Amino acid sequence: MAGIFVIYLSAFTFPDDEMEFDFFINVQRTCYDSFYPFKILSRRGFENIVFEPVTILYGGNGSGKSTALNVIAEKISLKRDSVYSKSNFYPDYVKMCEVEQVASIPETSRIITSDDVFDYMLNIRTLNEGIDQKREDLFREYLDMKYSKFQMRSMEDYEKLKRVNTTRSKSQSRFVRSEVMNNVKEFSNGESAFQYFTEKISENGIYILDEPENSLSPKRQIELLNFIEDSVRFFGCQFIISTHSPFLLSMHGAKIYDLDEKPVVVKRWTELENVRTYFNFFKTYEDVF
Repeated sequence: MAGIFVIYLSAFTFPDDEMEFDFFINVQRTCYDSFYPFKILSRRGFENIVFEPVTILYGGNGSGKSTALNVIAEKISLKRDSVYSKSNFYPDYVKMCEVEQVASIPETSRIITSDDVFDYMLNIRTLNEGIDQKREDLFREYLDMKYSKFQMRSMEDYEKLKRVNTTRSKSQSRFVRSEVMNNVKEFSNGESAFQYFTEKISENGIYILDEPENSLSPKRQIELLNFIEDSVRFFGCQFIISTHSPFLLSMHGAKIYDLDEKPVVVKRWTELENVRTYFNFFKTYEDVF
């Protein structure tokens, strides 16, 4: 990719087996039922990341991709929308990690997870449901006010009198429109998810994306791929991504860590098992295409 590339993070180091062992010598094991995130990454020999403008973590469920991303985000204090549940040992683990920066982290930087995207879509739906309910209430109020035999008996009735007069001076639709906001436009899950990414990712920042392909159709995944590549080439962004998507894995210049290997190694996207599975499947049906 031709362009001007910016690197904010150059490397990140997670504690290895020996560091974790030394830490647990002083821990009363009987007090806790979980030591997360200890032993998640070290058991896969994943100790160090050297970043490029786009760095991708690939691996199956339970391989530690999300753990690694959340630890990095916590270490460099990235913003996030959804609450992230942390264990008792999380701060200790993050403290043991080391990060190498070549530039300060811009304030626009953030981590975006599937929970963030889901909450965004749910909030729009909930907002619209509230607006719909308010609109129904106003329809009923309009009819009550329009045809009520209201008489003012004291000054305490003055506000209601104004309300009745306002109602009678307007049509039902005009009255309701003046009292309640329009619905927020709802899109499909894929359209909403893509919109969320384009709204949250701006110029000059480091962005950590945890399986951004969730809810996105193949076409939308390719659009997100192009958006990320343009953000790197022209707008000073650096990305750290976890993904299974063959479309995102094909990103030009991306450095891919395969967390299914032990120890973790860097691979080309065409060498990854997930991509090979897609390739072999379509190769089998090549004559149909």
